[in-house]
Amino acid sequence: METRASIAQVPLFEGLPADQLSKVADVSIEQKFGKGQTLFSEGAKATGFYVIVSGRIKIYKLSLEGKEQILHIFGAGEFFAEVPVFAGGAFPAHAEAIEASRVLFFPRAAFIELVRSEPSLALNMLAILCQRLRRFTHMVEDLSLKEVPGRLAAYLLYLGERAEGSDRLELDTTKGQLASLLGTIPETLSRILAKMSQQEFITVEGRRITILNREALENLAAGEKLPG
Repeated sequence: METRASIAQVPLFEGLPADQLSKVADVSIEQKFGKGQTLFSEGAKATGFYVIVSGRIKIYKLSLEGKEQILHIFGAGEFFAEVPVFAGGAFPAHAEAIEASRVLFFPRAAFIELVRSEPSLALNMLAILCQRLRRFTHMVEDLSLKEVPGRLAAYLLYLGERAEGSDRLELDTTKGQLASLLGTIPETLSRILAKMSQQEFITVEGRRITILNREALENLAAGEKLPG
């Protein structure tokens, strides 16, 4: 029952009737990972996908020089590594727990068989994947076309949307992890946060950020330069 309740909170399975939730729960395998523990490595055979019950997982790639680029950080209720489940092949990136985490693992073969018998699962997954594709498209655009202040502004606005439009945000990553996610270094990120504070676009108290001037952030995200 606890597993089914956890699954019912995941957008991927939202709206499924109790009997289908039970079938989903039956094919899942609960796993626990400590902080810093690897779930899978890039290039390893993709044997299934994951849903996070608690904790946070970072997805990242490494350059030839060993530099880490964080692609995404997932939290409770989110899922990842789902594309290889249908496409087959290998995991395209690394996954590591950034805090103690509990996940549900869905083996590829068992889940595909379930989808064949319950097509509504596929419809839910398609809808969520479309949303995620749009998000990743924006991320690639930000990294390739925008300067760091614009990337940061876009990320803060994204956090606000995720918090149902709130101007009070709580960073769920360290500044080092956020810098990697934005394709910069911690020192540059700190300078930009300080400039945004001086311009009264935001206030920063540790990991708490309050948006004071949403329009200014939207202009930065659209490509305007940061004053000063």
